[in-house]
Amino acid sequence: MSELLPWYPHIKMAHISLVVASGMLFAWRGAMVLAGHAWVMGQRWRVLSYVIDTGLLVAGVTLWATLSLNPLMQHWLAAKLWLLLVYVVLGSMALKRARSPVVRQTCFVAALAVYGFMASVAYIHDPLGLLLPWVSHGG
Repeated sequence: MSELLPWYPHIKMAHISLVVASGMLFAWRGAMVLAGHAWVMGQRWRVLSYVIDTGLLVAGVTLWATLSLNPLMQHWLAAKLWLLLVYVVLGSMALKRARSPVVRQTCFVAALAVYGFMASVAYIHDPLGLLLPWVSHGG
């Protein structure tokens, strides 16, 4: 995939922009669901979420292939992929699957925390993400 290397900065910026857009849309939809606004689960908002997340996935896989990354070798990437699965499950529970308001709220807050931690893992390129300074004790 070396032919994509000249496009790397653009693909990375698209990926980061889509990460932000996806997170903002989830946070907004989640807040609206918790406030009792069912319209935010309508087709328009679901399709927008699918479009953003599909673009995010395509950009991520393209970066992965372009840089020849292997989650078995780059542990931060493996951690990020596992965290993504946790985020999706928690997000699904927060938006529609949880039966009680307390579980929805808990899943929503947990999904946002996982989203933030996942971003820190990606930014620092370490599975410990923002916990790295505390775990490594500075060295």
